Amino acid sequence: MSTRTTRKKTAVAVAPAAQTAHSKGYTSFFDGVAAILEDARRVSARSVNAIMTATYWEIGRKIVEHEQGGKARAEYKETLLEKLAADLTSRFGRGFGVDNLQRFRQFYLAYPPSQIYATVSRKSPGELHRDTAPILSTPSRESEGAILPAVSAEYFLARIAARFPLPWSAYVRLLAVKSGPGRRFYETEARRGGWSVRQLDRQIDSQFYERTALSENKAAMLSKGATAKPEDAITPEQAIKDPFVLEFLNLKDEYSETSLEDGLIRHLETFLMELGSDFTFVGRQKRLRIGDEWYRVDLLFFHRRLRCLVIIDMKLGKFTHADAGQMHLYLNYAREHWTHPDENPPVGLILCTQKNEALAHYALEGLPNKVMATEYKTALPEEKLIAHELERTRRLLEERKGR
Repeated sequence: MSTRTTRKKTAVAVAPAAQTAHSKGYTSFFDGVAAILEDARRVSARSVNAIMTATYWEIGRKIVEHEQGGKARAEYKETLLEKLAADLTSRFGRGFGVDNLQRFRQFYLAYPPSQIYATVSRKSPGELHRDTAPILSTPSRESEGAILPAVSAEYFLARIAARFPLPWSAYVRLLAVKSGPGRRFYETEARRGGWSVRQLDRQIDSQFYERTALSENKAAMLSKGATAKPEDAITPEQAIKDPFVLEFLNLKDEYSETSLEDGLIRHLETFLMELGSDFTFVGRQKRLRIGDEWYRVDLLFFHRRLRCLVIIDMKLGKFTHADAGQMHLYLNYAREHWTHPDENPPVGLILCTQKNEALAHYALEGLPNKVMATEYKTALPEEKLIAHELERTRRLLEERKGR
């Protein structure tokens, strides 16, 4: 009896220590597996970006060559791009509008073949010919009287991709730099410093090239500019869900940035649907692009009685004038691209929530007349009702998270 009791006490005494050792061992094991997955995601995003960039460069080359072989009039170029955009969109989906095709053309002209060859590292003559041949010409062309060896489309794109180490988003941003030397400076520093697209964007906006050129201590400026800020970091998930990547792969991208925001948006969707049959759900996290900037509309409804789109944007924080400006940007875009001829102008709903306070505000300034604005206010739910529900839901979600 005494012996069994002693053994039990001993087992109880060592169990926590054994459990702690096991826990530490598993934590290390889990961290190793997680690191593999994160690295794989980064590599996948880089690979897709490289092939995407090479593809767009090659499309730009074909557009330029086709234009040179066709009529010299500007009308021909516009007609060509419009027809090509319609046909590509019909077969491959998003990402091939006229604006994008013009960007592909601009990309090829900014990085002509002669410039790409200059980036080839020192190699033996045989290696140099072998590497540049697929880019110098298509497989069927002749060079100095000799037919180049046939290469696969995969190899062809891979050799071009090797010349563009930055993501496509970075080259889109670089194309906005009008100065050739400035563009080359930012590209060189981005490659040398491993800049993310956010860091590149920040440096261009702050005129880092001009400030460095005017600085007496250029080395110090370059060293300081290479230092990234916390907000410059991009997670593997963000890299994979880059709108350009998703557009290239013709994939959907419905996601929210935070669990609290996601919970509020999902509940609000249900709440508005329960208010009556007037609201019909259209989409969540609907993406739109204005120029080179990407935006997402949190919720998009259609109001049957008003016959208009209702754009809902969620902000986790205090309402600012910038929120109103952004909503008006959404409304102008929706009016031009999403609204059908027989529908009324869209209306926006801005939702802001912070601790112990919530705000719901309709943006009605874009309506043609006051009568329509009055009708909208009568048909839409009261702002106070939505704000109250938003605040109540926020408290519930935070309490649930705390538990």
